[in-house]
Amino acid sequence: MLHYETIPVTAFQQNCSLVWEDEGMTAAVIDPGGDLDVLLAACKQLGITLKYIWITHGHLDHAGATADLAEQLGLPIIGPHPGDQFWIDGLPMAASTYGFPAARPFKPTRWLADGDTVTLGKHTLSVRHCPGHTPGHVVFYSAEMNRAFVGDVLFAGSIGRTDFPQGNHQHLIDSITQRLWPMGDDTVFIPGHGPESTFGRERKTNPYVGGT
Repeated sequence: MLHYETIPVTAFQQNCSLVWEDEGMTAAVIDPGGDLDVLLAACKQLGITLKYIWITHGHLDHAGATADLAEQLGLPIIGPHPGDQFWIDGLPMAASTYGFPAARPFKPTRWLADGDTVTLGKHTLSVRHCPGHTPGHVVFYSAEMNRAFVGDVLFAGSIGRTDFPQGNHQHLIDSITQRLWPMGDDTVFIPGHGPESTFGRERKTNPYVGGT
């Protein structure tokens, strides 16, 4: 079985998730934006071994500690889509601008595209490219867990910002309606910030995409 635990990190309270399988207790970390001491302590407490870093998009609060963690543990960096390389290249300046600890750029071990998969032990998650918040944003979906890790595409009661460089509101709406909704109304999603929700609840009540 797959399991997950979400740990808010950085001053922006970004939902970093640890996903692990119980056969070998190997794990992936989704969006290690910062606070590596907290994340590594959680891994130790859970008894899991990190094997992969999965990145939804290149914004500082999601990817800021990626280079340090990959170097420290010798981990491959999986994702995002190549459209976010300019965000990754800009991590040092973003860290300085927002008063974050120093962040280094990186080149993913493997870029992701729509329809790709990632694996953890015997388990497979599907990847959807969901641009709009950033051009290279991806989402990780586990049919087995009925969970989607959506980064900053969709929130409980809101949607991702599109006023950043290369953001696109229509692309974001299309990503939500064409690539998230088909996963099913009962799918629980873990957003980049704030509480979990379901796609069905957001389809009914979210003021930005309700009724779609």
